[in-house]
Amino acid sequence: MFNINDIKNGITFLYEGNIYQVIDFLHVKPGKGAAFVKAKIKNLRTGSIVEKTFNTSIKLEKAMLNKQNMQYLYGNGETYNFMNMETYEQVELTSDQLGEDSKYLKEGVNVYITFYNGEIIGMELPDKIEYTVAHTEPAVKGNTTNNAQKDAELDNGLKIRVPLFIEEGENIIVSTKDGKYDSRA
Repeated sequence: MFNINDIKNGITFLYEGNIYQVIDFLHVKPGKGAAFVKAKIKNLRTGSIVEKTFNTSIKLEKAMLNKQNMQYLYGNGETYNFMNMETYEQVELTSDQLGEDSKYLKEGVNVYITFYNGEIIGMELPDKIEYTVAHTEPAVKGNTTNNAQKDAELDNGLKIRVPLFIEEGENIIVSTKDGKYDSRA
């Protein structure tokens, strides 16, 4: 248990039967009345973000999360299989649990899977992942406008925009935060 006055960004806690992570908070001390804490919190089960106001006398229970380094093995339609590299234990996640992050997965990528009392809460991708360009059109001569880009399909099926100088078979690095081309590998 911790007092709401000791709140920090990134802390996880249990509240009304859900697990929340603090994104942002503000201690408010009005001239008249009791102080309170306004917090922007993320529900780790659903991914929704809400703003809550807490009285400063409230105590919350800390949620102890466990992160495990796992390697992505393969996808099977709607399910994705991961393996713990220390214990060789395998975990299966659905596309609902992964959400948009599933499109960045490729065999052999190491990710962090977050658990709470054996329940899988989510997955954390590396910031940047290396892919091979499977298909792209050749650059058109004379198309030299600033930051000219073309469509490319990567080895895992992901479609992104890349600079004109990138060709088929090249290895590139893609940011998982925004899904954009970062650099050559």
